[in-house]
Amino acid sequence: MNIIFQFLQNGALGHFSLGNMLMLVVGCIFLYLAIAKDYEPLLLVPIGFGILVGNIPYGEGLNIGVYEIGSVFSILYKGVSQGFYPPLIFMGIGAMTDFSCMLSNPRLIILGAAAQFGIFITLVGSIALGFETSTAAAIGIIGGADGPTAIFLSSKLAPDYLGAIAIAAYSYMALVPVIQPPIIKLLTTKKERLIRMEPSKPVSKKLRILFPIVAFMITTMIAPGAITLLGMLFFGNIIKECGVTERLANTARNAMIDIVTILLGFTVGLSTDATRFLTPDSIKIFALGAGSFCVATASGVIAAKIMNKLSKKPINPIIGAAGVSAVPDSARVCQVVGAQEDPNNFLIMHAMAPNVAGVICSAIAAGVFLSVFN
Repeated sequence: MNIIFQFLQNGALGHFSLGNMLMLVVGCIFLYLAIAKDYEPLLLVPIGFGILVGNIPYGEGLNIGVYEIGSVFSILYKGVSQGFYPPLIFMGIGAMTDFSCMLSNPRLIILGAAAQFGIFITLVGSIALGFETSTAAAIGIIGGADGPTAIFLSSKLAPDYLGAIAIAAYSYMALVPVIQPPIIKLLTTKKERLIRMEPSKPVSKKLRILFPIVAFMITTMIAPGAITLLGMLFFGNIIKECGVTERLANTARNAMIDIVTILLGFTVGLSTDATRFLTPDSIKIFALGAGSFCVATASGVIAAKIMNKLSKKPINPIIGAAGVSAVPDSARVCQVVGAQEDPNNFLIMHAMAPNVAGVICSAIAAGVFLSVFN
C-alpha cells in the first residue's frame, strides 16, 4: 500500500491543481471549436491537444516537460522560443499567395496598412497597463491577427510571455468569423454593403515575378528588422511565380507548411503549463488582444469609407476588415457578409488585396518594433 500511495503521490494525481483543470477545459474548448464549429481546425486541433499534453502534471526528474532542458518537447519547442518556425510558415504563405489581386488595384494596400492601427493602439494600452515597452510591442502585434509574426517578435522581445501572446493571437485568428461580422455591420450601411466593385484587371507574369524582388528590397530598406519574415515570404512567392521551380513551390505550400504548422501549434499548446500561463498578466494580454483585433477590423472598414469620400471609384467598405493578416479567413468573412446582402456580389478577390497587404504591413510593423525596442 505504501508503494501504491507513493506512486499516486509522485504521479499526475499527486501534483494535480485547479489550474491544470482549467487549462484542460480550455484545451477541450479549442478542440470543440475546431472539430464541431470548424474554426481554424489546422491550428486549433494541434494547439488544443498540445494544451492537454502540457497540463498533465508529473513528478520531478522525469525530464519530459517542455521547459526541462534536453527533453524531446523542449527540443521541439526551440522552433518557437528561438523563432525558427514562423519564417518557414511565411515561406509557405508566400508560395501559396497570389499578389495579383493587390497589384491590379494598388490603392487597396491602404486598407491593409490602416488595419495595423490596432497594433499601435495595443502598444499604448499595454504600456498603460504596466508592461515594459519591449513586451508591449510584442503584445501589440496581436492586433495584426498574424500568429507567426506575433510568435517571432515575442521570441525576441518578450520570451517570458511567448505562450500567452501566441495563444491569444491564434485564438483571435480562429474567431475571425465570430468577431468581424458584427463590427462590419455596425460600421456600414446596407447601401454600402451592396456596393459592387469593378472586376480586377489582369496582371502580367513579368510584373508578378518582379514584385517579390522589388517589394522585398523596398520594405526591408524601411524596416531591416523584418528581413527574416519578409525575406522568406517573398522568396516563397518568387519560387511560385517564376515558373521554373514549381516543385519547390509545391513542397513549400503543402508538405513543409503542414509539418511546421503541426509542430508550431502543438508546441505552443505545450507551453501553456498552468503554473506559468494562468497569471494576471496573461489575462491582460487576452483582453488587450481582443480589443486590438476589434480596433484593427474597425480601422480597415473606416479607412475604406474615408477612401470612398475621396475617390470616384467606390470601394465596398466590407473589404476593409480583410486588412488584418488572418489569410485567407478575413477575406472569406468579407465574402460571406457581402453575400448575405447580395448573393451575386463576389468580394473575395477584392478582399484578398488588403488581406495580403496586411501580412506585409504587420511584418513591417514587427520589423520596426524589433529595431526600436530590441
